Amino acid sequence: MIVIPAIDLHDGRVVRLKQGAFDAVTYYSTNPDEVARAFEEAGATRIHVVDLDGSLKGAGVNLQAIEAICKAVQCEVELGGGIRSAEDARRAYSLGVNYIILGTIVAKDPQAAKEILSEFPGKAGLGIDALNGRVAIGGWKEVTDRSAFDLAQEYVPFAPAFVVYTDISRDGMLSGPNIETTAAMVAAVDIPVIASGGVSSLGDLKALAEIPGLFGAITGKAVYEGRFTVQEAIDLLGGSE
Repeated sequence: MIVIPAIDLHDGRVVRLKQGAFDAVTYYSTNPDEVARAFEEAGATRIHVVDLDGSLKGAGVNLQAIEAICKAVQCEVELGGGIRSAEDARRAYSLGVNYIILGTIVAKDPQAAKEILSEFPGKAGLGIDALNGRVAIGGWKEVTDRSAFDLAQEYVPFAPAFVVYTDISRDGMLSGPNIETTAAMVAAVDIPVIASGGVSSLGDLKALAEIPGLFGAITGKAVYEGRFTVQEAIDLLGGSE
């Protein structure tokens, strides 16, 4: 399992939210590129970037910051937030990202999502965010009746590069990841799964690493709050897949 540090962008700055709420924002840095460079120097082989403003507005917003991150590092960069069309995907790739993450579009416009997956094979993943097992979209402002597992299974034939599975109830809360639902997602789909939400300690990462077949785990607030460093996390897990 690989460790993937996260950079969430709001107004060009590095922030963390609690359960996606913009009225519960903590600012950490005005230099996202420097944060990304530090993560790479600590041993990260992939960085998870989210355009939070883009997720709300349905289009890329923090493009300058995203491009600066990509130019600052040699490791892989995956980007989510506001990618709702093939044109959005092309713009993201032009900034230098390696992978895009399709979120809201996966639930609201599956035909468009499947066309993007077909146009960019191996370079697009799914972002499935769930609250009590139900898919949330539009910057987590709308919770649908759709099962997260059923939605992921629908896309298996289209060979997404991975699925980032986020338990919203745990995100930004430092309350520990939902091991049970994460393991269930891994078992439900033949797609590499990346866990997101709730990691608060090295022990949490170790527990996630014990899930058979889990590809990776995203860590955000715990690193920014000094619970552990990216290097400590990678050293613990050996940096392996």
